[in-house]
Amino acid sequence: MRAFSPLLSRFTRVSLWILLAALILALGWSLLQLLELAAASNPAGDSASRRAAYRATATAMSSSDATSGLSPRWQFVLLQDASTPAAPPSPTSTTENEAPNTIPLPTLLVPAKPSSPNLAGTKVPPPAQRIIRAHSLVNIALLGGDNELTEDQFVRTDTMVVVSLNLDTGDAAMLSLPRDLFVYMPHGNMGRLNTAYGIGDYREWQPGGGFGFLRQTLFYNFGINVHYYALVNFSAFEAVIDRLGGVNIAVDCAYRDYYPVARDKRGSANPADYALRTLPVGYHSFDGFDALWYARTRRNTSDLDRGRRQQILLRAMWRAARQQGLLTAIPSLWRELTSLTETDIPFDLILRLLPHLLNLELDSIEHFTFQSDFHTRDWVASDGAQVLLPMRDRVHQLMQDFYTPPSPNQASLAMHSIGIYNASSHENWDIVASERLRWGGHQAIALGTLTDSQFTESSQLIDQVGTQKGSPVPRLLAALNLDAEQVTIDPKADRAFDYLVIIGRDYESCTFDVLPIDE
Repeated sequence: MRAFSPLLSRFTRVSLWILLAALILALGWSLLQLLELAAASNPAGDSASRRAAYRATATAMSSSDATSGLSPRWQFVLLQDASTPAAPPSPTSTTENEAPNTIPLPTLLVPAKPSSPNLAGTKVPPPAQRIIRAHSLVNIALLGGDNELTEDQFVRTDTMVVVSLNLDTGDAAMLSLPRDLFVYMPHGNMGRLNTAYGIGDYREWQPGGGFGFLRQTLFYNFGINVHYYALVNFSAFEAVIDRLGGVNIAVDCAYRDYYPVARDKRGSANPADYALRTLPVGYHSFDGFDALWYARTRRNTSDLDRGRRQQILLRAMWRAARQQGLLTAIPSLWRELTSLTETDIPFDLILRLLPHLLNLELDSIEHFTFQSDFHTRDWVASDGAQVLLPMRDRVHQLMQDFYTPPSPNQASLAMHSIGIYNASSHENWDIVASERLRWGGHQAIALGTLTDSQFTESSQLIDQVGTQKGSPVPRLLAALNLDAEQVTIDPKADRAFDYLVIIGRDYESCTFDVLPIDE
């Protein structure tokens, strides 16, 4: 595998990686999908059942860095024999109804079928049904390797984000893939998805090396064709954010994990070199080191939530890159850009995609992630490894949604203006709420903090439109984790905003797979 270039100190070189990250980042996800799946798979998604349990926990908590430990709450199920959840046979894939490509794309070699029905104590799944394209799509995998930390020269891609640009509609989508998915690989064995690139690289897989092997793995297990890739390491990621002057992130769940007492201690095997750090809900500015900690932490959460946070960081990087006008410089800087990362994206494709990227807005990006106990189930492999098995029928639907552009109903969400005030006594919670809504495609603006006398215990949604047809109120309630009783209907013809949100002390922004933090 081609070695990574050492960190380049000059701003222009680091800016080049920003542009590549922006290309990948540009392609996004729908909060509505996330909320619907979370509600279907997790009882805690219902605000009424969650409110008592989550008081003063992952959302409302002290920022004290108390060293009280967290007891693991994950329940891994050791299934007997070698059976996996039953899956219906996959129909023979066909391309007769697939939209033609408007630009040339690389050919995919379909991996051979497994030689044994059981591998690593697990029943081998049949090939996934191919996801048929209804539009011309370009799919790119953004990969983050950990070999810089482990120093064993074997690349584990703990970050795997597939981004898709729809050349027909101008829409974009982003899909995070969990590293611990236990899948069939084309060399004839089962393994963690994050090892696929390293296995292909080590075996000098043909065609395509590490990415060629990963590409066939994704097609066999998910039915999607990923055309290109870009691979980066920790140092490049940190340098990009530092050269941007940092990124601003609305943190909607509190996290606690070990943090190096000195930055040069990262990777140390000595426990004394670390101390527990708490990151409370709020609006935070991160440099590269802290951004990487935020992206990788999972002590009181899971790999599934980590994928969501990585998408949040990519959005922040994209926003900063656009503000600095870096996208228009891609053609002149492309050669240097490719020296900062491993990628097979051809220059002529960049020229074709550039008009789409320049017109792409963050609010129009859709985001997709796997949901625990809905898309996956816990599993213990024959070697004792704790992994995740895909729930094939639900994963198939997720892949179809990933390929499908937003419906007119989803696109209409941006037509409604939403203003958000903070009356919670917690700093910047209006920004946290507005970013949550913007993540889902809503046009939301943080309006600041009310005076002390206006602080309130209960959050409110004020409907100043007053019509039920086409109302986004149900989606707003779901996104903000509010109840119908917290809605006030007050139609106003001279309104500045269609809807007003008053964030009170009871606001619970954390509705994801994050454990409460013990005080």
